[in-house]
Amino acid sequence: MNTKLRIAVALGGLAFAPLAAAQVTFYEQESFQGRSFTSQQPRINNFERYGFNDRASSAVVVGTRWEVCSDNRFEGRCAVLRPGRYPSLASLGLNDRVSSARAIDANARIDDNRYAPMPVAARITFYESEGFGGRSFTPERTVNNFQRSSFNDRASSVEVVGERYEVCDGAGFRGNCKVLRPGRYDSLRSMGLNDRISSVRMVSGNARIDDNRYAPAYSPQADTAPRDYRRRGEERLYQANVTSVRAVVGAPEQRCWVEREQVPQSNSGGISVPGAVGGAVIGGIIGHQVGGGNKDMATAGGAVIGGLVGANINRIGQPQQPQTQDVQKCASAPSQTPTYWDVSYNFRGQDHRVQMTSQPGQTITVNGQGEPRS
Repeated sequence: MNTKLRIAVALGGLAFAPLAAAQVTFYEQESFQGRSFTSQQPRINNFERYGFNDRASSAVVVGTRWEVCSDNRFEGRCAVLRPGRYPSLASLGLNDRVSSARAIDANARIDDNRYAPMPVAARITFYESEGFGGRSFTPERTVNNFQRSSFNDRASSVEVVGERYEVCDGAGFRGNCKVLRPGRYDSLRSMGLNDRISSVRMVSGNARIDDNRYAPAYSPQADTAPRDYRRRGEERLYQANVTSVRAVVGAPEQRCWVEREQVPQSNSGGISVPGAVGGAVIGGIIGHQVGGGNKDMATAGGAVIGGLVGANINRIGQPQQPQTQDVQKCASAPSQTPTYWDVSYNFRGQDHRVQMTSQPGQTITVNGQGEPRS
């Protein structure tokens, strides 16, 4: 009878063990684009050794959970990633900041607040009007012919989440076809597909696509534009359970103030002329009287010494008043006001995520496809 020995090493409160199926891939750009780095090692103490330090912008986790941290040897800001595809690490505060990563044993217990939000489920939503307005259609699988969904040649804008999708103006993926990266495309005119899409399918994450097959880059303004979550027509609404809420604050704020500080004074103060003259006279008399053979030399030496002493009499007896001036000082302080709330929720067994401008309750309102509604 074979006995399987499993050795786990406790590190930082987590139990780790060699995991043959554990694998993580980091990508240099969001949405799994650019140069990538894949590791099946259970621990990466320092990404510097692999030429990928502070470069990761998206990640794919396979087999088990991984902890990723902003500093070497699992220090700094850390988050635990469940298996799945993470098209952006920006919401975790780890975009271009990951320096170490390690696999987590399946039996390790992790506090909920250490987990990153669940990966966004891949989906594509078509809108009847430009700017994401009008009637919408979110297919749950490959659609060879939009005619069966009553949305043929109707799409004017589209939102892509999680994965790439191929759209074509002919049924069965014929005709003019374009691959859409994750993002919001407020108009399909620039790609020649406005009111012309007839088929759609998800592109495999490992598929290599020629650059000329991609649609033009989506509008950056569309990502920051307010999304229309109003109810469409008579669509039925439901309540979805909120699974996690994370407040995302803005960048550190710089605060400045003015302080009154003393100005250092130079030792080369002004010379007292009356003191110098009086000291020279007294010194000359003393030198003349005590001089030995050469009275003239003694008189001259006494005058010089007396002049130097007299010049400093006023400075020693009357110290100068310190001077002050206004000095501006600045320091960075963490922002206290959330920019938005990163909300994860579950609807019909499917995990979703949305960014909200106000903190939600225990549930949020969604439509039949799990899209938020107000």
